[in-house]
Amino acid sequence: MIAGGLHHRADELRAARTPFVVATVVRAQRPTSVHSGDAALVLGDGTIEGFVGGACAEQSVRLHALRVLETGEALLLRILPGEDDAPAVEGAVTVQNPCLSGGSLEIFLEPMLAPPRVTVVGETPIADAVVRLGAELDLATEQTWPGDELEPAEGDLAVVIAAHGRDELRALRRALEADLPYVGLVASRVRGEAVRGELRAEGLDADRLETPAGLDIGARTPEEIALAILARIVAVRRGEQRVAVRVVAPEPAAAAAVDPVCGMALAAVSDAPHVEHDGRTVYFCCDGCRATFEQDPARFVAAR
Repeated sequence: MIAGGLHHRADELRAARTPFVVATVVRAQRPTSVHSGDAALVLGDGTIEGFVGGACAEQSVRLHALRVLETGEALLLRILPGEDDAPAVEGAVTVQNPCLSGGSLEIFLEPMLAPPRVTVVGETPIADAVVRLGAELDLATEQTWPGDELEPAEGDLAVVIAAHGRDELRALRRALEADLPYVGLVASRVRGEAVRGELRAEGLDADRLETPAGLDIGARTPEEIALAILARIVAVRRGEQRVAVRVVAPEPAAAAAVDPVCGMALAAVSDAPHVEHDGRTVYFCCDGCRATFEQDPARFVAAR
């Protein structure tokens, strides 16, 4: 466990969302100059803060710590005096260091990567549930209020708008302009498509907006909807590429019609009784009205 000033430094790096590696000596064989429990932090630029061995050992630690930052997987590094490297095994690598003063070292390299940030816009039960459940999934969920200035940063994973229509467009513009891997809007299909139209008219790639947000699992409660949204975000995160969002156009609303016999308003759908007359379809509320119409169409057409 790192302690003292190094511990505070690690806290600073985490707060700044700066990735680093904790290198901890787990075994030291004499006459090495380090002891079990000695530790150092290795930053992405190769800087080593702390002590895990002399200059020769540091070169191996730096090289493999940077590889650990790339893969995100912890590694046990064995450093032995000599010239020929041993073959790597899963979870460990052994290197021969010809300039090592003597003795062998085993150093555990643990990546400390900033969890991907998910910004949730809204002060609604759904927004609260996304923030609450997201924290359990190793996501850095941050909640902002409608009207606040959205400031996406490099490495951000997603923005979810769950504000029930309040100041949505400004946040959506910023999220789409930042080209984030996932942008979702909690809305009905009809309202979501209307929002897409407004964004498209402004020249934005509105097809990248998923609305309704989340996987279609039949969710109803705020927690279920949050689960559906987070499942989509996890798919984006683990897929290492953008998941093709579900662009769902609203079902076209049925045209309205009026029964020419009784005057009843009804939907002009194929299931309704209807006949073709003078090149157009005439709809009725029931078969009785249709039969009446068919006996004297001119009478009812003239009355229109």
